[in-house]
Amino acid sequence: MSSMFEVIIGLEVHAQLNTKSKLFCSCATSFGEEPNTNVCPTCLGLPGALPVLNKEAVHKAIMLGTALKAQINQKSVFNRKNYFYPDLPSGYQISQFEVPVVGLGELTIDFPDGRQKTIGVTRAHLENDAGKNIHAGSVSHVDLNRAGTPLLEIVSEPDMRSAEEAILYLKKLHSIVRYLGISDANMQEGSFRCDVNVSIRPKGDTKFYTRCEIKNMNSFRFIEKAIHYEVNRHIEAWEDGVHSTEIVQETRLFDPSTGETRSMRGKEDAADYRYFPDPDLLPLIITDEMVAEYSKIPELPDEKKERFVKEYGLKEYDASVITASLEMANFFDEMMSEGISAKNATTWLTVELQGRLKEGVTIEQSPITSKTLATIVKRIEDNTISGKAAKEVLDYLMENDSDVDSVIEKLGLKQVSDDGALLAIIDEILNANQDKVAEYKSGKEKMFGFFVGQAMKASKGSANPNKINDLLKERLA
Repeated sequence: MSSMFEVIIGLEVHAQLNTKSKLFCSCATSFGEEPNTNVCPTCLGLPGALPVLNKEAVHKAIMLGTALKAQINQKSVFNRKNYFYPDLPSGYQISQFEVPVVGLGELTIDFPDGRQKTIGVTRAHLENDAGKNIHAGSVSHVDLNRAGTPLLEIVSEPDMRSAEEAILYLKKLHSIVRYLGISDANMQEGSFRCDVNVSIRPKGDTKFYTRCEIKNMNSFRFIEKAIHYEVNRHIEAWEDGVHSTEIVQETRLFDPSTGETRSMRGKEDAADYRYFPDPDLLPLIITDEMVAEYSKIPELPDEKKERFVKEYGLKEYDASVITASLEMANFFDEMMSEGISAKNATTWLTVELQGRLKEGVTIEQSPITSKTLATIVKRIEDNTISGKAAKEVLDYLMENDSDVDSVIEKLGLKQVSDDGALLAIIDEILNANQDKVAEYKSGKEKMFGFFVGQAMKASKGSANPNKINDLLKERLA
């Protein structure tokens, strides 16, 4: 990227709330049903059908507002956002425009080198989702099961200055939404997706120039690529002197196969949507009691990270890696409840187990439970098996359903700690290598490693290395 320009990025994230029913009717929000079966007169936009607000969606919105240290507006209004689309049967979306339920807030992102930056959050408002268009060759189908599903749209300030910052913001927000339990935030299913607004300006300039919106992104990797492509496109237009003609306010789509964005349609301004208060819905009034009740939220990623550092003595970096995912953090907490050392738990979770999970397999899909992994660590700590043997046990359990102790017995990995058996091995080695014993006693201390190696070899790796060390020192003394 040219150093002459500054990148300006703002994000609009749509998190699908995991309520049982839709935002304005009692239809189920379940995913993967037969097309057009979770529908009723209200979400089909039939004349005379009236919307009724889902209280649980308001609850979840206030939870997020609390997590973002945001202003909760105790009186907010629903508006009609008018536009035609085949999967929007009413011809308008019910959204919040002038006064959203959640006002100004903030989110802090963490860089790998320990730096932090606070990104402003403009608002978070409730709205109903549209349906889904399915294009098959020359035929298009419309599935309205998703129409009316509750969305919380979280709009950032244009505070991000690179693709890296945008991805850190999205990952942190994704993590917070999952910790709160207000959305499954499944990106593949589209329940956490975002629109990316990108523009650039000459360094030192304070004006905002024409922005382009990249629509409906649901992959961190593709978002990063789309931003890089779009920034380069804007820079080339500036440098060629055609910025005002080539960079127009528009909605663009990202094509993963080419790594390019392409124009989809001109981008509307708010006035084009003809917003007006929805005559079928009263203003949303949130009482003091509701704010007090709905503001009770669970431990968030930053708080959990701080606790792991204080309670378990983890390094900041390790705590960040583990708490980035709710499932990973819970897995670690469960391992620690088995009474093992935090250092070993961290290594075996983040290095050994994570390194063995195939790409795309999450920790909750792992064939190894937290208790099983903790038991493997316990067997190292109580000297039943060596660290090397423990890796064999883990490899076996990744492919076979069994328990740790049975696998240790089956594979013959139990460490020999019996003094008599180990002394017999040591004596045999020392007797067979009297010349090397003499060298050791004359001051060549490096020979000690030779004796340890021979003893481990003679025991086929089953000897307890600590015991071998201690007994060898005794004999050689």
